[in-house]
Amino acid sequence: MACAFVLKEGPDKYYIWYSGMKKGGENDEGIWGIGLATASSPLGPWKKYENNPIMEHFGYVGGVVKHKGQYYLYTAHPIGSTGVDYSPMSLAIADKPEGPYVEYENNPILKPDAWGSWDDGGFSEAEVYYHDGIFHMFYGGTKLHPTRILSRESIGYAYSFDGINFTKYANNPVAICEMQPTGAAFSEVHAYQEGPLIYLFHTLRYNKRQGHEDLGVQVLATQRPFKVRMPILITDSIKANQTTSLDDCKPLCLDNITNMTLTVECKYGKKSRPVQVHVKSSYDGIKYDTIDKDTLVIPSMPDQKVQQTFEVKPNVKYIKVQVENTGKTDALKDVSVYATLGG
Repeated sequence: MACAFVLKEGPDKYYIWYSGMKKGGENDEGIWGIGLATASSPLGPWKKYENNPIMEHFGYVGGVVKHKGQYYLYTAHPIGSTGVDYSPMSLAIADKPEGPYVEYENNPILKPDAWGSWDDGGFSEAEVYYHDGIFHMFYGGTKLHPTRILSRESIGYAYSFDGINFTKYANNPVAICEMQPTGAAFSEVHAYQEGPLIYLFHTLRYNKRQGHEDLGVQVLATQRPFKVRMPILITDSIKANQTTSLDDCKPLCLDNITNMTLTVECKYGKKSRPVQVHVKSSYDGIKYDTIDKDTLVIPSMPDQKVQQTFEVKPNVKYIKVQVENTGKTDALKDVSVYATLGG
């Protein structure tokens, strides 16, 4: 099973649509159908619909929108038709969550652009949600490579007023995989909008760590001014006379950022000395300067929990931070660094 999407309908009614693979013949990679399950809580227990699959062959689930009493099911289908494991986007509509679903007669509803474009290889999952009278679609668009794991995948956006006819954003992609140092793909996108901010959660693949996948998030601001707060370093403790490594900190890309603060929190020991925070800059997010961009100092306050916020100029491409415990005997406890980004 893969590619699950949850929709809440009422205080104690949850539906989850998911893709399940039925094994085929000896040389058949399998057929991906769509299943449905229900629960009274998002934590389960989930009960599968007794007549699964609700669709025998309809690819990877991207999202489901309930619109005017009907259920719009969006999937990447047919899988492999534009590139290995990639597809155009298709739609099926039903009057009930369990169907029957009717495939839109003019599928696919979104196709890759011509060879040479950033999304010429097709799409992975794409979530569609309805907000302020518009259907919004965020999708992983692929720059195809003969070896699938080397395909480049960034995030594109398309919109529709009827849920069927989608228009791609003219300035796509909206999130480029190269923004993540060593990143190879932002794929299988799911979106969540809160006010003027859109959070895009996605699978993150790497150039050098082939076979490894993490969960990444991109934040899009739909208006100015905006402000986003995010953790970049959190650790339980730092021993006396030790400094965190650069690998402990998440890389922070400062594109489109005009102002920034760093907030440092920690718990001093009884024989503490001032904490130093070393801000390191980088032009590519991979190689960081050996000289500090800024050195932030938090005065010693023995046996107390402290917090201090510093203004830092966002005049470089990337930053990371290292926290140094200058004390000789006591460890620092509950150390965290948060960045607040504005533009």
